[in-house]
Amino acid sequence: MELKVHRPAVKPRAGRTAVLWKRIKQQKLLLLMSVPFVGYVFIFNYMPLWGWLMAFQNYKLGTSIMNNEWVGLTHFRELFQDEMFIQVLRNTLAMSVINLVFGFVSSITLALMLNEVRKLLFKRFVQTISYLPHFISWVVAANLIMTVFSLDGVVNAVLLQLNIIKEPILLLSEPKAFWWMIGISNVWKEVGWNAIIYLAAMAMINPSLYEAAEIDGAGRFRKMWSITLPSMVPLIAILLIMNIGRLLDAGFEQQYLLMNTMVVDYAETIDIYVLKYGINLSRYSFATAAGIFKSVICIILLVSANQLAKRMGHSRLF
Repeated sequence: MELKVHRPAVKPRAGRTAVLWKRIKQQKLLLLMSVPFVGYVFIFNYMPLWGWLMAFQNYKLGTSIMNNEWVGLTHFRELFQDEMFIQVLRNTLAMSVINLVFGFVSSITLALMLNEVRKLLFKRFVQTISYLPHFISWVVAANLIMTVFSLDGVVNAVLLQLNIIKEPILLLSEPKAFWWMIGISNVWKEVGWNAIIYLAAMAMINPSLYEAAEIDGAGRFRKMWSITLPSMVPLIAILLIMNIGRLLDAGFEQQYLLMNTMVVDYAETIDIYVLKYGINLSRYSFATAAGIFKSVICIILLVSANQLAKRMGHSRLF
């Protein structure tokens, strides 16, 4: 006698397309909200890539981009043979590294200090004062910085009172001090704003961890070192990767407004170089080649930093 085994009917698995459309319907509001941002990125970040063709041409203003003489890598060879570009690349990397180190250390330190403040009113006051400079344009900020570091400014007055210097020094005209002045001014302007994201990360830490540490006799500094900082490592890793990817983006306005003839050899960045020796001289192909070099190096740095974080077991972008 043959036994028949009744198996429940198996429903066919939904295809990937059906699952995708289901998710789209579930998250349609989020997708609609992201449309303006996607459009912005496409229009202002991807459509201009068409202009990269100029780097391989002798482009003439007013002509169609496809009706110019193709010269291959001529402008790139000219770029790397220019001693001024090597000097500008040095300045850009030096100021970027200083801004990176100063920015991370100062913002994390400020966030840790504010996190330990128990008086809410004082905490809000300090936080507001610290991030207000972020909303000041560099035109206004540069004038304030030049006033503070002038011969009769606050900095020289304090240094003279402390007998650190014997006569006033115009720090913004000292070539060897200019990079550090850029780093200090950048910290003053951005430290409060950069600390906000760290404060948000600290607010997500489980309070029971602090309670357990306090029962074990841990003080404030021990709790910061053993709980707060380790909990922020994933965020710090992500932000560090993103900032390493922008190492060649040392800035334009800050250096352009603060530099003078005495420090010009230490103040020019790649962006200023492109403006002065490319666009201002109608060398559009040469300026495009310099821009492509900057973008390609930034992509390489970003991918390298991400892969290094992956090998070290830290959080990464992709």
